[in-house]
Amino acid sequence: MAIIKVFDKTFVPYLPEKLILEKISELAGQLNTDYAGKRPLFIAVLNGSFMFAADLFKEISIEAEICFIKLASYKGTKSTGHVITAIGLDTDITDRHVVILEDIIDTGKTMNEFLPQLYNQHPASLKVAVLLHKPDATVFPITIDYCCFSIPNKFVLGYGLDYDGLGRNIREIYQLEEA
Repeated sequence: MAIIKVFDKTFVPYLPEKLILEKISELAGQLNTDYAGKRPLFIAVLNGSFMFAADLFKEISIEAEICFIKLASYKGTKSTGHVITAIGLDTDITDRHVVILEDIIDTGKTMNEFLPQLYNQHPASLKVAVLLHKPDATVFPITIDYCCFSIPNKFVLGYGLDYDGLGRNIREIYQLEEA
């Protein structure tokens, strides 16, 4: 993993693809156990979670469904403070076991605004699975039920995460280099 540059920012290697895939496989094993016989519905939050969701779903061996929604709250390297729903949920979740798949939770604002909408649809259960969590940045009370990595409050890129649209296709996760 080499240092990379995206637009005006320099990023240094942080999490290699092999480690990411190992953690996702472990998470899938836990979900396969926890949801055996329950036919869960996974809801992947676009755009950032697409790689995480795809790799996780390949490891899911139980009967399960997946759908996608699009929520956004970032511009550049900072949260805008506003959550935008660009593509909504079109699947009935009443009495379903639902697992939200999110790429990263930092402040928790996106989930804080989205989860009540889901609870109002009366799922049998509702859990959150996240690839990355920034505990030091979290200001909203979000319960994270499954987490692959807890990371420092630094901007990260790659494996689905972007900087103004670029970098999502990088197989590893990079961290913004500090000046």
